[in-house]
Amino acid sequence: MKKLINAPADVVREAVEGLAAASPELLVWHDAPLYLRRRQPKEHSCVALVSGGGSGHEPLHGGYVGFGMLDAACPGDVFTSPTPDQIEAATRAVATPAGTLHLVKNYTGDVMNFDMARELCQADGMAVEAVVINDDVAVKDSLYTAGRRGMGTTVFAEKICGAAAEQGLDLPGLASLGREVNDNGRSMGMALSSCTVPAAGKPTFTIGAEEMEVGVGIHGEPGCSRTALKPVREIVELLCGRIFADLPFRPGDEALVLVSGMGATPLLELQVVFREVARACGEAGIRITRSLVGNYITSLDMAGVCLSFLRMSARFQELWDFPVHTPALRWGR
Repeated sequence: MKKLINAPADVVREAVEGLAAASPELLVWHDAPLYLRRRQPKEHSCVALVSGGGSGHEPLHGGYVGFGMLDAACPGDVFTSPTPDQIEAATRAVATPAGTLHLVKNYTGDVMNFDMARELCQADGMAVEAVVINDDVAVKDSLYTAGRRGMGTTVFAEKICGAAAEQGLDLPGLASLGREVNDNGRSMGMALSSCTVPAAGKPTFTIGAEEMEVGVGIHGEPGCSRTALKPVREIVELLCGRIFADLPFRPGDEALVLVSGMGATPLLELQVVFREVARACGEAGIRITRSLVGNYITSLDMAGVCLSFLRMSARFQELWDFPVHTPALRWGR
């Protein structure tokens, strides 16, 4: 294993400290329990947004803390859920009288720990609700979940709900909006290689030089099949076919598309992937109105790609275009 780290046990805390040091105008980090929060708090009339999960998926979630997205993020150990005390402390640090919304990827530990933290806060009279993101079409259940996994639609929900929160949407309305985003979002990924968790010091799984894993999860958990490596056009046709059938998309629909690398895929290759996605959408009569191409939800050093689609509405597009200023996303201000 070759990693640019000091020690595996320190990598998450040091990465959080480094992220905050690189964006001091945006972020404040807190140690013991570990979390990141916005430096400039929200207006008291606006709902706060808190998310989090295991580290290793950067820039998710800490890179999305700031104006127009999250108020706080809770980083767990690599591929490990944040603890209830982290989530509770972060929630209390950014809570407003308008309430707090938790955005939670559907992984068993994440859901359980966010539930526990929410109950502790609610016991003190705080208004806290949760939205669970479960957009992966590849597998119904996995090593980490009961039900579908949470993937790239998490980015859509954090951005769209973050914009609506800045505009003053109340807590019930914001929770309803988050569920609407989840209902209209779908994702599926594939991998060319495994990732290496620093504490393990070896690849999570082995895969042949001429093989690919289809439907892999963002923790390196197995997908729905392992096949011979195919040209990118065939890979995209496979992923898009599953996504389009599951939503289902109809000719004339508009879409927001995220092509996210898994951490070790060059931008050159991701742009080739997007070319094929655009072709597949054109053949299906789907118009791409907004897009992101790059590393937005990753799996450490895995080579591969995750495709995420959101069926767009006028309201979604308005909120997506709303100004945002975070370490990983910035436009409009």
